[in-house]
Amino acid sequence: MRIDSHHHFWNYSAEEYSWIGEGMEVLGRDFGPRDLLLEIEPAGIDAVISVQARQSVEETRWLLEIANDNAMIPAVVGWLPLADPSVEPEIEKWSQHAKLKSLRHVVQDEPDDAFILGADFNRGVSMLQKYSLVYDILIFGKHLTNTITFVDQHPNQAFVLDHIAKPTIVAGEFDESWKAGLQELARRENVTCKFSGVVTEVRDGDWSTETIRPYWDVALEAFGSKRLMYGSDWPVCLLKSGYGRWIGAVKELSNTLTSSEQEDFWGNNAAAAYRIEL
Repeated sequence: MRIDSHHHFWNYSAEEYSWIGEGMEVLGRDFGPRDLLLEIEPAGIDAVISVQARQSVEETRWLLEIANDNAMIPAVVGWLPLADPSVEPEIEKWSQHAKLKSLRHVVQDEPDDAFILGADFNRGVSMLQKYSLVYDILIFGKHLTNTITFVDQHPNQAFVLDHIAKPTIVAGEFDESWKAGLQELARRENVTCKFSGVVTEVRDGDWSTETIRPYWDVALEAFGSKRLMYGSDWPVCLLKSGYGRWIGAVKELSNTLTSSEQEDFWGNNAAAAYRIEL
């Protein structure tokens, strides 16, 4: 089974998706299961993991309703107010939904770069293992140092790093700071990583597989074929790439993997991280 470990749905409104700004008009419409099916069927993807795009409990409820109506969605990464001191009853309630596998907070957009170290937030994260929930880490490369400290506070919690921690990709340069931070984070065996959301971090007008290759090489070496998984970040990837172009580039990058390593990268690792029965 081939799994796209990271995509989004939304019913667009400018108020609720204020992050979709000038130059991002391609994202300013509704994206639903039928739209996604048109992308994944030709690409040979069998299942997808739906990830929150709004920080609201209503978003979590809505994604679970969609997942319950669509067999192609075996897992949801939702949102709950983890920094709320009274969040545990909410975690307990929502964890009873079979398809809620993980929670996420949009740490990358927090004005305080040290948000991820906040006491209230960490108290909430510390409850997730009790309810068999993963935590998805959404950060920029600049947050890696604090994220390592954060992960070390929760040595038994399962984490999934989204978008290889979003390096800054510029032609003729390489994000060495990101590389060092990613390699250090990958030493934590309780962290797995999504090779997703990479093209949107390209600062130049266009990109090729070779633009992405150095970042693939670092992520693969750091996490190995057992802790790296495919993701598209559709429809956000449309800012730089159609679904077919992205998956084609990843197929080219991953073509040196053995047959069993391919099976892990394209499906088994996501299934293991999110406890999906294949």
